[in-house]
This record gives sequence, structure tokens and C-alpha cells, in this order.
Amino acid sequence: METDIRVRIAPSPTGKLHIGTARTALFNYLFAKSKGGSFILRIEDTDLERSKPEYEKNIIEGLEWLGIKWNEGPNADGNYGPYRQSERTSIYQKYIEKLLNEGKAYYCFCSEEELEAEKQYLLSIGNPPVYNEKCRDLSLQTVEEYLKEGRPHIIRFKAPHKKVSFHDLIRGKVEFDSSLMGDFVIAKDKLIPLYNFVVVIDDFEMKISHVIRGEDHISNTPKQILIQEALGLPKIEYAHLPLILGPDRSKLSKRDNAVSVSEYKEMGYLPEAIVNFIAFLGWNPGTEREIYSMNSLIKEFSLEKVQKGGAIFNIKRLDYLNGFYIRQKSIDKINELCIPYLIKKKMIKSVFASEPIFKGYNGEASEEFIIVKTREKILKSDIKKMVSLYHERMKTLSEISKLIDFFFEDKLEYDKELLKWKEAKEKETKKSLDKIEKILSKVKEWSKENIKSILMPHAEKEGDRGKLLWPFRVALTGKKASADPFEIAEILGREKAIKRVKQAKDLLK
Repeated sequence: METDIRVRIAPSPTGKLHIGTARTALFNYLFAKSKGGSFILRIEDTDLERSKPEYEKNIIEGLEWLGIKWNEGPNADGNYGPYRQSERTSIYQKYIEKLLNEGKAYYCFCSEEELEAEKQYLLSIGNPPVYNEKCRDLSLQTVEEYLKEGRPHIIRFKAPHKKVSFHDLIRGKVEFDSSLMGDFVIAKDKLIPLYNFVVVIDDFEMKISHVIRGEDHISNTPKQILIQEALGLPKIEYAHLPLILGPDRSKLSKRDNAVSVSEYKEMGYLPEAIVNFIAFLGWNPGTEREIYSMNSLIKEFSLEKVQKGGAIFNIKRLDYLNGFYIRQKSIDKINELCIPYLIKKKMIKSVFASEPIFKGYNGEASEEFIIVKTREKILKSDIKKMVSLYHERMKTLSEISKLIDFFFEDKLEYDKELLKWKEAKEKETKKSLDKIEKILSKVKEWSKENIKSILMPHAEKEGDRGKLLWPFRVALTGKKASADPFEIAEILGREKAIKRVKQAKDLLK
């Protein structure tokens, strides 16, 4: 009978959802979905001091935003809960007592100072820092006396000296010598179990069939296998994913790029772009195809196509993918997605502050309130036209505020040298701006088509269209690169466009 596929992601709420954790969650999700199995979210919050509710919220919201949905978890039905480790203490206590009663675990009363001194000595002579088993064979009477005295203690697993091997679904056979790890700690006391112990119990109790996680957990696997064997628990299949590396091939860190999913969301990356990107961090379908939806990934994914070597995080590739997905969105949808970034830079407030929906607004209304109240108005306003000009140029949604900021300024600030086309002198540039002002002042129907049809013949007569079009573009935007200047002029309106040409002339005085 084939085993039911059940996999899990078990993040610790000690920080925001890491891009590496999101990648691991995605691979587990894809594996489960491709096999018709179940994907479980388990919150590993045994580190009570560092675990925070706000981090758990960030993790859950991040996974939901990415479209990684779990069958069982803290906010979903399931037969194997609770799904927070902090709520499972009584379950762990039962198994700890079983190991203690069977002599497979023991109380260790060595002080931290003793343990550290022993560790430093072993390292100084080139030996692995393995516990010396001082408390391994204490008599039951001695243990009871020490416990009654209230002596500080921990609980260690009595590790048999043997070779521990397992077949990794990505790396093949992996083998460890347990004598090099010694009797490791599984709990601070009966009520405070530690990671390597609780993960074994949870995986068994939740009937996990496959553990798919980062390769930084490989050294934990033999410890967990030994605990499974000591408790008579069934074996689990393991697959260890390659680490995500920075450009210099060191472990990805903040110095390379942002590391949390929420940071990428704030920067204006789309969830489908993130999913497409992280899917290729260690997995390759073996084809030239680059664009994959979640459904396509589910159909194509297999652990056999996961590589062993580290996966390089290439931000340029993420930008490329994000730009692609932005271009696939309708202009109405892109406008809607850009609203929060325009609000953040106060652009929307400056445009709509006089509207009835903003009466009484004192700068303290929530961003959600403003978004809801302005969405329809935005889609009918010139802001939609502004955003549409840069739809094809954006790599991230957050870029929109810098791309269209010039529309909202009364007077642009830029270096007058920017107005000069190629080797043009200041006098020549001012002459070109004079000509542009005269032409624009005679345009009766103010539309991009009409402005272009009137200005372009004059530009052609110059022999080099840039002599007129370059200072025209810069005068309107104050930027070296921009969208079509005729479309920009139309949105600015006659009065503002001509005013900017005059301001450009003043710069050259």
C-alpha cells in the first residue's frame, strides 16, 4: 500500500518570513500537490523568548500572499493539531518520560561552566567537542537526590555509538558517525523540549511522510533518526534542498539583498514573480522555458530535478520576471496596485485632498481607508494616464512614484546641462526652447496627436530632431529618460506644459 504523502513547513516565528523559508514552503507545497498529498503548516515556537505573535502573523500572511495554501495548520482544520508547538507540551512530556524510563535518555547536572571548559579543551587538542558522558550512568538514587535538591539540569539523549545512514532523495546516501555527536541535549527539562526532539514527535504524530528542508539541517537528521529508532517510530523520507547563496556564493544575507518576503512585497514585487523566481532557486525543469504559473509548477515539479549545488540569488532575474508579470496586468489592475505607493509619497493626497471623500482628512486616516475611498476616482483620473505611460517600463511597482513624480511638482529641480542636446551650446538650447514655446502656444486642440503633428515637422527641419525633442522632454520632466513627451504634455495640460518650458528657459539665463 502506497504511503499517503504528507509534508510540512515548520517556520519559527522569531523573525519575518525569510525568502529561503518561502522557497522551502513552495517546494513542499509543489511536491504535495503534484502527488495528490497534503501540505501542513506547523509553527515551531519552542523558543519562547524570541517567538513573537507579529512574526507568526507575518509568516502566515506572507505564505498566503504567495498563494502557498496549507491543508492543515494554525488557522485551518486538521486532525493532528494543535499546530503550534507551544500548545503541544503534554505530548512531548509523554515521550520524554518514555525515554527516561527506558534508560534511553538521562538527566545531566553538569554546569554550563564545566561544559564550556570541556568543549574548549577538546577543541584545543583537535578533538570534536563531544560530551564526556559524566552523568550518563548516575544511579537512580543520585538522580532523585539531585532533583529534590533542585539542581539545575538538562536532559540528554543516550546516543548509541554507530554509523547512521539514510537515503536522501536529492543527495543519495548520507552517513554520519554518531560517536562524533555524543549524547546530545533533547530538553532543558520535561516541560521545555528542544528542536531535535520535538520535530521527531511532531512529524510522527502528524503522520509526515517526507521531510523536505534546507541542507543546513542535514547534520540534524542523524540525531532525529536515532530518536525515531529509540522510540520505535517509522522512518521518514528526507530531501535536503541546496542553500540560497548571494552573488559571492556565500549564504544569502541582508548585505546582498532583502531577505524577507514582506520586504519584497513592499518594494513592489508581485507574488507570481516571487513564486516563479524562487522555484528556480535549486530546481530546473530541464527546458528553455522560464515563465511558470503556480499550476504549471505543480504539473512539472519533481525532486529528481532539484540540484545539489547552491542556488545563486540573482536580483536582475527577479526584476526581469517581475517586469514581465507587471506587463501582463491590465492597466486598471496596475493602477490599483500602484495606489499604496502613490499614497505613501503623498501624491494621491495632493491630487484629491479637496475632494469630498477627503474632507476631514488630517493625515491620520489609514492607508486602507484612503485606498478604498480613492480607487474608483483614481481609475477615472489623469493618474491612470500617468501610470499607463510607464506600464511597460516598470520592474517593480514601487518605481511608479519616482517615474511620475514630475507630474506633481510645481517647479522641477534639475541641472541645466541636462537640457542640452549632444554638443549644443547654451544659446542654441535656449533658442530651441523659445521655438518650442511659440509652437505650443499656437496649438489649439491640446492632445498628444495634435501636439505631435504640429511640433514634429519643425523638429525634422532642424536636421536632427533631438535639437527640439530633447530639451522639450527634459523641460517637461526634468529627467534624462521618460515616456513619450507628447503624451506627457497632454496630461500636464497646456498651461503647465508651457510654464515648464518657460522655467527651463529661465534656468539658462
